[in-house]
Amino acid sequence: MSPIEKRTVSTLALIYALRMFGLFMVLPVLAIYGPEYPGATAMLVGVAIGAYGLTQAIFQLPFGVLSDRVGRKPVLLVGLLLFTLGSGVAAMADSMWMLIVGRALQGAGAVASTLMALMTDLTREENRTKAMASIGASIGLSFTVAMVLGPVLASWMGLKGLFWLTALLTLMAIVLLFTFVPTPTRQVQSRDARAFKHQLLDVFKDSQLLRLSYGIFALHAVLVACFVALPVALIDAGLSEADHWQVYLPVMVVAFIFMVPFIIVAEKRQKMKEVLMLAVFLLCLTLVLMALSLDGLGKIVFCLWLFFVAFNILEASLPSLVSKFAPAGYKGSAMGVYSTCQFLGAFVGGILGGYLNANYGLEGVFWGGLPLMLVWLLLVMTMQKPKHLTSYMMNLDLRDQGHGEAAADVLMTVPGVAEAVVMHEEQAAYLKVDPKVFDPAKLKLLDI
Repeated sequence: MSPIEKRTVSTLALIYALRMFGLFMVLPVLAIYGPEYPGATAMLVGVAIGAYGLTQAIFQLPFGVLSDRVGRKPVLLVGLLLFTLGSGVAAMADSMWMLIVGRALQGAGAVASTLMALMTDLTREENRTKAMASIGASIGLSFTVAMVLGPVLASWMGLKGLFWLTALLTLMAIVLLFTFVPTPTRQVQSRDARAFKHQLLDVFKDSQLLRLSYGIFALHAVLVACFVALPVALIDAGLSEADHWQVYLPVMVVAFIFMVPFIIVAEKRQKMKEVLMLAVFLLCLTLVLMALSLDGLGKIVFCLWLFFVAFNILEASLPSLVSKFAPAGYKGSAMGVYSTCQFLGAFVGGILGGYLNANYGLEGVFWGGLPLMLVWLLLVMTMQKPKHLTSYMMNLDLRDQGHGEAAADVLMTVPGVAEAVVMHEEQAAYLKVDPKVFDPAKLKLLDI
């Protein structure tokens, strides 16, 4: 990457991380402090935990489309200001319903797709995979740090303090956006980077992609539902809220270390389906063990570690599988549907966890999440074995539609190219390639 690209990508990754840190930071503590609000019930605490997911799912795709019309930075500014407003409302909340409104406003600042579009505008094609990986890594790091620091900061400044801190961090993100991120001189309409409305119906018709979208829905539904119960279970087991970091820190670190070999086996030895099945089975097992192990701190810690081993494997594997199953030129739309299902899962998980906790106790939360995982296990077992192909885009200079069709035929002659779709209006070709065979240098030798 050029120095400007490095600065841009690192800044965008930091902006993304600051926003997600604020969302994740309350996950391990809201179930503890939420019941203190007037009007709080176990059900409404769950709604407050997952409320951001509904508005995030509703607004993220429209924000991406709007950014094509009015520009990336104005939409990002509106989204970050909405997130700041939501954080402020949550910080000043004097009732459970006001807290829920604040959380919903946080989710309404759905800038994920717009951030990715801006990153696409400001990086060259050959560097976008690394740029996306950097942003993905920032999300994972922010989740880990938030899980550890959330309980510590909450014990010091309370839940309201966490929301004020989130608002401050988001204002810092706005300053970073307008200070260190260049304004793009052109907008890249990359079908690998963002969703297109006319492709969404095709994505919904693809049974393999729907399996993955259901998977991320179920995964985040179970994650949020579990954190309706887990923080309370840790307190019931004798661990004060200020000391929850002593569980989360080693669990997250060790779980990450154990996850890495599975990802290597999945990608290098092309065992993606087998690893996915194992991880979903581990989640099913973990939910059963959690439901049976709430009477001892050591048991809870072991179950939490096993949960995050499986969770990390799935979080790392699913986006890669979406890329592998999505037809050439459909990756952005497939990821848009996938992300929407992820946020819907968080919302449903909050409601489900709250309902089960209110009516069946903490154990009921884990038993109630098990059917979601069993359905997913069945879907994975019947899933096609993925072809280990990656997406590649190249810019073209096409005279007319006929020239584009001829170019697609020529591209298919290149060793390693499995699919080629040429978009005349975008002056670009979208390829699915076998990375072990494909050599991008050979594209320069083509007469297109």
